[in-house]
Amino acid sequence: MGVDRVVIETENLTKEYGQVAAVKELNLTIKEGEIFGLLGPNGAGKTTTILMLMGLTEPSTGWARVAGYNSIREPIEVKRIIGYLPDNVGFYEELTGRENLRYTARLNGMAGPKAEERIDDSLQRVGLSPMGDDLVGTYSRGMRQRLGIADVLVKDPKIVILDEPTNGIDPQGIRDVLEIIRRLSREDGRTVLISSHLLHQVQQICDRVGIFVKGELVAVGPIASLGEQLMVGEPLVIELQADPGGPHLREALEDLEGVTKVEEWGDLFLLHCAEELRPYLTEVLASRGFQLLHLRRRGYSLDDIYRMYFSKGGVQ
Repeated sequence: MGVDRVVIETENLTKEYGQVAAVKELNLTIKEGEIFGLLGPNGAGKTTTILMLMGLTEPSTGWARVAGYNSIREPIEVKRIIGYLPDNVGFYEELTGRENLRYTARLNGMAGPKAEERIDDSLQRVGLSPMGDDLVGTYSRGMRQRLGIADVLVKDPKIVILDEPTNGIDPQGIRDVLEIIRRLSREDGRTVLISSHLLHQVQQICDRVGIFVKGELVAVGPIASLGEQLMVGEPLVIELQADPGGPHLREALEDLEGVTKVEEWGDLFLLHCAEELRPYLTEVLASRGFQLLHLRRRGYSLDDIYRMYFSKGGVQ
């Protein structure tokens, strides 16, 4: 896997519809073989970004390259190497899963034994071999998503783009789909771009993620580093719970050097601090007879990121 080779790159990629900017000056690089999550609330501009990467809509300004090809000037070359699974994948319901894949194979210039071998392998990879000859009209949502991934694999693309691949699937179906996506990268060496608003699901398999809000990329990197990026300039808040609590604990906390404000949320105290005080808090509270029950810096966890952006929904 060429982990240092950039296969998707954008520079100041922007798409405007009248006075509304759906995507604003997006600068993004995705490396060969990695699973990258483009994550944000509904309406954040994720699908618009995908359409520009694939050359299906023209940017207002900026550019995108996929495996060295300019997405707008060389869209045919780009489409040859990308397999795309849209949010609402459509199949012919009166045909079987295998017949639908056969149709896709013909569209990509494949027929005969080569096509049948590719179809068999694709069905097997997504766990649909036993159901390949059933009508798609009988498939569940999860089975349709797996068939959609098989449809992508028939083309044997170098890059796979999946738009909301776990939407509307039951928990077991989600686990199955995520494991299939993981194998696309780990076993095949394919580059995978996932667009999703389901942060807690997709973070399980992504090497890196980009948080996309109102058309802007506000942070990018491994999940563990996102909190630090997003909280730059924000006040440092520490959650604390100790026994005994109540007024005596509050008085002790307000007395501490570096604590600028103390709030109470039930048994939980929120300390606004001028600096990182957690190591000091542990020591000083123990010396004053308090048993520490909970201590966490707010703003760095996945739940904090979700509360900041995803739970608010898209407002584009």
